[in-house]
Formats: sequence, C-alpha cells, structure tokens
Amino acid sequence: MSLMPWLGGRGDPFSSDLFDPFGASWPWNAARRGGEGGSGSRDDATAVARTNVDWHENEKEHIFSAEIPGVRKEDVKVEVEDGNVLKISGQKTREEEHKDDAWNRVERSFGSFIRRFRLPENAKADGIRCTMQDGVLRVVVPKDEQAQKQRNVCSIDIA
Repeated sequence: MSLMPWLGGRGDPFSSDLFDPFGASWPWNAARRGGEGGSGSRDDATAVARTNVDWHENEKEHIFSAEIPGVRKEDVKVEVEDGNVLKISGQKTREEEHKDDAWNRVERSFGSFIRRFRLPENAKADGIRCTMQDGVLRVVVPKDEQAQKQRNVCSIDIA
C-alpha cells in the first residue's frame, strides 16, 4: 500500500499526469485533449510558453536558438518590428485525423506561436541570418561595432 493516495485518473497509476486539478471537466481542456467542443488546438498563451528560446552573445553577435520541433521552415517567420524587436512566429499544423481512431492521449501541441525580444542598442538588424536544422531555429544578429564604441562611460561629479 502506498503512503500517499493516488490522485490520478484514467486507470494508469504510472501516468506522467498523476494529478491534474484542471482535468477534462474544464471546458477549455476538453478541446485540448481532442474531446468535445473544439478542434483540439491550444490557446496562444500555452503555445508561447512551449516555445523555448535560448539567447546568448559573444564579441561579434547575439545568437537566438528556438526549439520548434515538427514545424517546417516555410511555416516560420522571423521579423524585426520597430527597428529593435525581434519577432519569431509560426504555425504548427495538426496531422490529419482519422475519424475511426480512438485517441488515448494527446500531448503534442498545435497552433500558432510567437516570441518577441527587444534587441540591445548594439544589434545590427539589417544583417540578421537564420538557419533551421533538426527542429532548432538559429537566429544570428550581428553587433554594430560603432554602437559598441559609442557606449563610453564617463564619470559625472555630484554637486
């Protein structure tokens, strides 16, 4: 006998979702799990939260790496808004459903995603390069050497 009560559902005590306080009884979760009331797509907030992006920099450039498995490069857009906001957006489409299939679990997310990053002053937006390989989008933003040199710090006396 277990020391803790099992709070899961669906008859599987070894399931990864043992306790789901917002289970299928919630209307927006029924659609997500492929149940009644929707096409099965998640809301934008969930899609945004599931688009993981790493941002690091070196002496010459800023590098963004976004995990977007299952998304074709034709379905991804990389844009610069207002001269200094990097926008990565796209759409992951659901595979064709077979009406006769019985779904036991739906964990993959589908729908649109969007992430925005305010670029620093030394970013050179007109030299951005992008590549996509193995479900990872890599966006390289070169640094403007002139902007780096202009960032000299001078001391100001307090009167």
